[in-house]
Amino acid sequence: MNKKNYKDMLLESESGFMMPFSLLEEEELPITLGYGKQKNPATGEDFDHKGIDFAIQNKPLYAIASGIVIGMGNEAVHDNYIVAKYGKYEVTYGHISQAYKKYGMMINAGEEIAQSGDFLHVSVRFDGEELDPMEFLSMVWANIQQLAAMGITKQPTNEKLGDKTVNTHYDNDQDEILMMMLQYLPSYMNDLRTGRYTSPSRFESSLRNIFTQAASKNYFFEKMPNVGNPLGLSNRSAPLADKIQNLLIEDFLGYMVSNHSIYPSTWDEQQKKNFLIKLPKTD
Repeated sequence: MNKKNYKDMLLESESGFMMPFSLLEEEELPITLGYGKQKNPATGEDFDHKGIDFAIQNKPLYAIASGIVIGMGNEAVHDNYIVAKYGKYEVTYGHISQAYKKYGMMINAGEEIAQSGDFLHVSVRFDGEELDPMEFLSMVWANIQQLAAMGITKQPTNEKLGDKTVNTHYDNDQDEILMMMLQYLPSYMNDLRTGRYTSPSRFESSLRNIFTQAASKNYFFEKMPNVGNPLGLSNRSAPLADKIQNLLIEDFLGYMVSNHSIYPSTWDEQQKKNFLIKLPKTD
């Protein structure tokens, strides 16, 4: 896939998000055939698999976000199928036993749109280009987990504070950090929840200090709160948003370094050393 502006790849959905099928909490994702170069289960020959097959038999299939049905039918590759468009993403649900939505129908996250047959094939295209479905599903799962942690059932809109854009120390690496978040944010949230990763104590104290100062300056509720701006922040409080965004990105990068030994590719050895100094010491 060609390099894109990864901000454009973020999916917005007024109705929230849903995975294409549900699993019990203890169940693992039942992938039977992965994306890319695979061996044909019937012939044993190598072939380029343009999607992922899941061992999902006779289960309800859901709309992933707000979207529209743009295709359905029957063909040799996907058998019975339905295609939903979510923003710039087109998701094909293949090998379904029946479709519940018709061509041109608007859909919302969580609506049943089809039922799987003996298994489910999922393929994804972004802006007309083929995409590994796991990249897309990881982003959707990250959105679900992040919003659940915030107690929000709908996706916040991307909103500027008046005419002020929120800036961070990491803007030069923002495209790469966004892609890291698409892949690792679910793991980050889960490891925070289970204690496999703990944010440094200074992270919490810094957040507490920022909010205390913001309250003393009456930053909150200057505007009518909404889903995209639940604290009612205005242009005057932009420095608050800058500081919080810096802290949140820094903690995520701390997780990437300490748990996965991954740094932004543009960092030189001195930047890596300076960042390591900030990380909490481990036994």
